[in-house]
Amino acid sequence: MTQRFAGKVVLVTGAGSVGPGWGNGRAIAVGFAREGATVIGVDRNAAAMEETAAKAAEAGGRFIPVTGNVTESDSVAAIIRDIVAEHKRIDVLVNNVGGSAAGGPVEMAEEVWDAQIDHNLKSVFLGCKHVLPVMVDQGGGAIVNLASTSGIRWTGAAQVAYAASKAGVIQMSKVVAIQYATKGIRVNTVVPGQMHTPMVETRLAGQRAGGDVEALIKSRIARIPMGFAGDGRDTANAVLFLASDEARFITGTELVVDGGMSVRCG
Repeated sequence: MTQRFAGKVVLVTGAGSVGPGWGNGRAIAVGFAREGATVIGVDRNAAAMEETAAKAAEAGGRFIPVTGNVTESDSVAAIIRDIVAEHKRIDVLVNNVGGSAAGGPVEMAEEVWDAQIDHNLKSVFLGCKHVLPVMVDQGGGAIVNLASTSGIRWTGAAQVAYAASKAGVIQMSKVVAIQYATKGIRVNTVVPGQMHTPMVETRLAGQRAGGDVEALIKSRIARIPMGFAGDGRDTANAVLFLASDEARFITGTELVVDGGMSVRCG
């Protein structure tokens, strides 16, 4: 196993998961830990990070769980201060927090819209806001933001706030990438498609298939040209590449991880 991140300090938000298995945040955190990084994982639910910590330990890595709310500026600022005080730097930031809510503009309640924007977009803004000064002071770093194919295509369900906020993540990443390119800071976006993560069973099936998990999975796979669904480890592989020195000449772009789905949708 390569150690591309030996000696690096990596912050991953949403490092827990809503259930057992390979959610995006869990897989990303474990991937960095496996490759030598000191990983600080943030989640508002401490219990959700227990499996992440166990898998990181199994991989021989170092994972430090921190409970916090990345939609609140004071919480994010305190987390960053503590990391810098303890570890002196933050080499990689992965803004992974996100989640969808069903509905178009008529049927969606305004408070759901507001919560979606906070959860999916403001969390990225705050992560960048508080980490960028640290990266400028240390002379560089890498930020990888998580969007969704819902931010670039119709993917089978009306989820207007999720789609809008994830599109916002993509464009925000581009703007920040150009603004900070001369500072040695690269900013890119990973765009996962319809992955089979624990969220499928615990949340999406109830939203879209009346609780019928098998029917939901079948409908999702039918959209994927490759004929199977990836999982959080596929997302993690893309994130680790973009954060690594192998991607030293890549900034302001997106890496779509969807088995070809968005090409077909297009």
